[in-house]
Amino acid sequence: MKIGILRETKNPVDNRVALSPRQIVELIQRFPGTEIVVQPSNIRVFADKEYRECGIEVKEDLADCDVIFGIKEAKPDILLNNKHYFFFGHIAKKQKYNQHLLQEIISKKITFSDYEYLVDENGQRLCAFGWWAGIVGVYYTLRGYGLKTGLFDLPKPTLKFTLNDLKEVLSSVSFPSLRILLTGNGRVSHGAQYILEQIGAIKMEEESFLNGIKPEGLGYFVAETNKLVRRRDGSSYSKVDFISHPDMYESDFMKWAYCSDILITCHFWKPGEPIYLTPEDLCKKLPIKVIGDITCDIQGSIMSTLRSSTHDNPYYDYNPITRMEELPFSSDDNILVMAVDTCPNALAHDSSEYFGDMLIQYVFTPLLDGTWKDSKVIQRSTIVSEGELTPNFSYLDAFSKGLE
Repeated sequence: MKIGILRETKNPVDNRVALSPRQIVELIQRFPGTEIVVQPSNIRVFADKEYRECGIEVKEDLADCDVIFGIKEAKPDILLNNKHYFFFGHIAKKQKYNQHLLQEIISKKITFSDYEYLVDENGQRLCAFGWWAGIVGVYYTLRGYGLKTGLFDLPKPTLKFTLNDLKEVLSSVSFPSLRILLTGNGRVSHGAQYILEQIGAIKMEEESFLNGIKPEGLGYFVAETNKLVRRRDGSSYSKVDFISHPDMYESDFMKWAYCSDILITCHFWKPGEPIYLTPEDLCKKLPIKVIGDITCDIQGSIMSTLRSSTHDNPYYDYNPITRMEELPFSSDDNILVMAVDTCPNALAHDSSEYFGDMLIQYVFTPLLDGTWKDSKVIQRSTIVSEGELTPNFSYLDAFSKGLE
C-alpha cells in the first residue's frame, strides 16, 4: 500500500500533520514494503527537510497513492478520482460551506472517512484533538487576562512551542487571586483541568466558589451540565431527559457568572438547549473580565461569541451595551473574548504526534496489516464509499444533491 500525506491548504493555515517523520519511519519498519510520501509544505510544523533527512520521499504528485491523509478539509479541486481520503470533513452535519466538497467526493468516486467519526461501539471518539484544545484554550485565556489587566505578559506561542514550554511559561507567573469557571467534563475540559493542575491552580469546592471565597492565586471549579441547567418544573436533572427534552430545561448559569472572574467554556452545546449567557445577562454587572470560549459556538450558549478568532488575532472585545464587537482591550467595561476554533494548532508539534499515535493504533495498523475492511472503527467513519453514501450517512442524500 502507498500512503500520501496531504499538504494543508485551508485558511487560516493549519500547521498540524497526520504523521511526524519519526512515526513514518516506525511504520515503514513495522510494515516492510509500505511506501509513504509527503507533499511539500512551507507551513507544516515538521519541515520538508526533516522528512527527507529520515529518508522519506517528499513530492508534489500523490496520484499513485492508495490512501491520502490530511488534517482539515481539502480543497475540492485538488481531490483525485477513486482515492481513499481521511481528514476532518465538516460535512456530516450538513455544513453548507462544505456542500460542494461532498459533491466532489461523490462525483469523483472517492471513498472518504472522517476523523470525527472514528468512534468506538459506544460512540466515543478515538482520534481527537480535544484534550489539546483545552490546554491551549486555558493558555490563550490567561494570556488575554494578562494583556487586558497589564498584570502579566505571556508570550505568543511560536511554531515549535511544546507542552513543556507552555507549562514552564505559566509556572513562572505569579497570578493574582482569580476564580475560573470551567464548563463541561469531556476531553476539552480534561485538558483544561490538566494544565491548571500542572501550574498549581486550586480546584475549589462548589460552596466556596459560590460563596465568593477568594483563592490564593488561581482557583477553579468544574461545572458540568447538571450544574448549569435546571428543569422548568423543578424536578431533578436527568442526562437522558435533558438530551431528549432540552426545551424542558432553563439556564441556571447566573449564579456562576456572579462568582467568576474568568469563564472558560468546554461544554458540548447544540441549538435548542438553554442559552447560558444571553445578551441581557451580559448587560448585568458581572465580574467576568475574559471569556475563553473553546467550544466556539457562534451566537450559541454564550452570546458574546460573535465569531471565531484566529491564532494571529485571538481576541476581540464584546460591548455588553451595544452587543457589538470592538477592538480588543479597548475598554475596561467590555468583556474580552477568546474564540480560537483551532486551539490545538498552537501546539502543532505535540498534538500532531499525539494524533498520529492514535491514527497508527486505529487506522494505519488495520490498513497496513490488511484487515481494514473488517475494521468497525473505519467502517463507522466512512461517509462515502466509492462515490456512494454509506448507510449511516444516507441522510445526506438530499444535501449532497443540493436539495437542502
